[in-house]
Amino acid sequence: MNAITTMPSAVSVLAWDRLLRAGEAALETARAELKHAGLPAPEWYDVLVAIERHGPLRPRDLQARLPIAQYHLSRLLDRMVREGLVRRVPTPEDARGHTVELSPQGKAARALMWPAYATAIESVIGARLCESERIALANLLARLA
Repeated sequence: MNAITTMPSAVSVLAWDRLLRAGEAALETARAELKHAGLPAPEWYDVLVAIERHGPLRPRDLQARLPIAQYHLSRLLDRMVREGLVRRVPTPEDARGHTVELSPQGKAARALMWPAYATAIESVIGARLCESERIALANLLARLA
């Protein structure tokens, strides 16, 4: 780790705090919308979307794309396999390795979860910010991600 040479300014600390709070509020809104619809937690949606966008992935590559700890992702994938949403497929080049791919049920579940997610996005961002503010926010967050 690098030693701190400069302390963050008060406004940087304020921005950090608000960024964390906004992220927590957005996630909690998504969680509540999904729960209200009788659907699984946002992490399930994140896994399904990542695989849908990128195709079959090794667990380590999936974990690199998600804000989910490795040990939690392992258990989550076990549950999703049991539910029939994803499949583990052995990789020919690595006898111990596998990729995780979306099943037809997983594709359907992702589509079923989208309306609740869309409602959360609209209530947290769309309804509170005008178009130019949403663009500015997206650009600022891109610099931090």
